Order: sequence, then C-alpha cells, then structure tokens
Amino acid sequence: MKKLLALKNVVISIAILIIIWQILFTVSNYDAALFPSPKMALDALVEMIENGKLFENISTSMYRFAAGYLTSVTVAVLLGLILGRLPKVFQYVNPALQLLRPISPTAWMPFIVLLFGIGDVPAVVIIFIAAFFPVLLSTVAAVGNIDPIYLKVSKNFGISQPALTWKVIFPAAFPQIANGIHLALGTAWIFLVAGEMVGAQSGLGYQIIDARNNIRADILLATILVIGIIGILLDGLLKLIEKLILKSWGGAD
Repeated sequence: MKKLLALKNVVISIAILIIIWQILFTVSNYDAALFPSPKMALDALVEMIENGKLFENISTSMYRFAAGYLTSVTVAVLLGLILGRLPKVFQYVNPALQLLRPISPTAWMPFIVLLFGIGDVPAVVIIFIAAFFPVLLSTVAAVGNIDPIYLKVSKNFGISQPALTWKVIFPAAFPQIANGIHLALGTAWIFLVAGEMVGAQSGLGYQIIDARNNIRADILLATILVIGIIGILLDGLLKLIEKLILKSWGGAD
C-alpha cells in the first residue's frame, strides 16, 4: 500500500509539472524552436530512442559515473575510517580539506583537461572530486561519534585490528556514512553532466551542448528529463542497497 501511495504521489507530481510546462508554452510568446511544448520534447525523445543516440549516451554517462563515483566512495570511506581513528592527525588534515571542499569541481577542469585531455577521464575525475569530500567528512564524523561502549566491549572480547574496523567500527558508523554517500550521489550526478559539457565528446552532458548548438531545444529538454529520471532511479537504487546492508546488520526492518 505504501509503495502504491508513493507511486501515486510521483505520478501526480510529474503530471502537475507537465501541466505547468504546457501552460507556460501556451501563454508564452517564445518561438517553439526555443521553448518547445511537452509534446515536442516527447517526440524528440522518441527520435533519439529510434536513432540509438539516447541509449548510447546514457551508457557512456553511466560508465563514467560508475567509475568516478564508486572509486571516490571507496577511497573516501577507507581514508575516513583511518582518519576517524586518528583525530590528532585529522586536526592537521582538516584545514586543507575545508579549504578545498567549497571549490566547485568544474573549477579544476582546465587543469584536468591539461593533464588528461578530453574523453572519459576528465568526467570521471570531476565525479571523483564531487563525491569525495561529502563521503570523507561524513565518515570521519561517523567514526568519531561511535559510542565508546562498542570499543570497550570489543577490547574485552579481544577484537583487534583489522577485525575491529570491519566488524565493529564500520557497521556502527554506517548509518551516518550512508548519509554522506547519499548526498554525494546527487552531487556527483550533477557534476557528471557539467563535466561532460566541457571535457567530453559524448554522453548526456555533451548531448545538451550539442542540442543547444544545433538549436534543438526539444532534444535539450528531453535530455534534461532523462537526466532527472535517471537521477531518481539512482537515488532509489542507493536507498535499496543501504536498506539491505542495514538489514543484514540488524539495523533495519
């Protein structure tokens, strides 16, 4: 019942959005080539499906996203678990992290392109940077917030490293780490598109730039819609994975 209700809410929300879009198209004085209707965007979506460009660009973007995001999460969690257990070391590392964290990943794009050229690597590096800081800082904070009773009990049972980290610290900190991983997902997906707009010749981000240059606003809006849908699906998939992990550790129903 809850799933049906959630699906109903999604359908209603999207329907309202499309109705508003159609109303704006009807009352606006813009040329349809610059501001297309929902029907025109849907036709463009069908056109991209038929010529195969849509799925080709989706697969390219998903490959880059998976490579950058999964690598970033893995490195950030491992480093966060280490720094979380070394608070005195983190005191020296944290100022540098706080200096770099607010800088937009796209600000590094000229240097990334200079080092790696154009293609898959610049987009992967942008995704890595976008996801790294939220996951790292949430992991360090999560390890620091673990109830000391867990460590005392582990010591009494003679649990030492590396078993202590993987059997006690990581499961206890995972709910808070998962929040950082979830936050990083949306950030990384946003910057994937931004990275592909600058440093790639394929993918959904490049498709947006190509549509703009060819004055195909219908393809542009259809691509934006696809990006949003994929973002929702990725968010739902991550929630499912988190729930399964917590359930395996006895932390979810």
